[in-house]
Amino acid sequence: MFFRWDWLRPVLTAPIVPTLGPVHPDALTSGIFEDILRAGDTRDFLPYDKDRRWGGEKGERVLREDVVHRRERTLIPTLTHRGRGTVRVFAYGPQGNVVEEAAELAARLAAVHDVASARVVRPLGPQTAHPHGTRIQLKDFTTGPCPAPDGPVYPVTAWPAAVRETFATFAREMAADGLAFLHTRMQADQCGPVLATAVADRIVGAIGPMEVRPDAIGRPQLMPQYFAVLPEARGQGMGRLLWRAAMHWGQRHGATYQLLQTKVGGPSDSLCQSEGLTSLGSSHTIHA
Repeated sequence: MFFRWDWLRPVLTAPIVPTLGPVHPDALTSGIFEDILRAGDTRDFLPYDKDRRWGGEKGERVLREDVVHRRERTLIPTLTHRGRGTVRVFAYGPQGNVVEEAAELAARLAAVHDVASARVVRPLGPQTAHPHGTRIQLKDFTTGPCPAPDGPVYPVTAWPAAVRETFATFAREMAADGLAFLHTRMQADQCGPVLATAVADRIVGAIGPMEVRPDAIGRPQLMPQYFAVLPEARGQGMGRLLWRAAMHWGQRHGATYQLLQTKVGGPSDSLCQSEGLTSLGSSHTIHA
């Protein structure tokens, strides 16, 4: 095995794995890190990769030969050619020199692979006083019931035709939140159901796709969703209504948990915190 668990485990301040993103703390083992190395060679999706559902070839891979693995720090670089290309170095270790070392590695590898962007991804523990970037939050479905929403939330396909037809316009308006991409998958029948709410016969918010898949240790996980509410419909509880509907769907379909990523200080972050989710830490991306 490449990774020594007695070296790696002490520096894993948050359950973030290169190319996979957040994972459940129980799935955080040396084996999952070995898996991403092998996938970097084959460029295949791992069976439990959340992006596998979109098909095609894995767009990000670990640069195995450039991994730095030492007693008190581990640097794992990845490469993606999406857009003008990006090298990201995941920096695990004490705050001191690890970020500087990771930034130097990212810049060097960006030049070697002729890509435009070099970044350092710094996992931060849940006790970090002033977290930056993206918070990782855990919804545990085994601790209590998730009631049905107390408002009109249905799969897009269950709304009357006149309402359903407004989803295309909604998706275009919320393209920056991934809804246009999601709409193309819906049209091709390549994803699970999408839940939506409407006002005056017009869809104003949606969350989906709703899918449950096994994680690295076989535990059923509610997969991440795209989630958006029109700006003019915000502040009326629509986001909370949709989120609760999604959690109800996930529990009813056998999921044991969901991991959510929220922008620290943003509306979704506040929503998740007010709903009692557990913070597992955060991830701060630094441009090298």
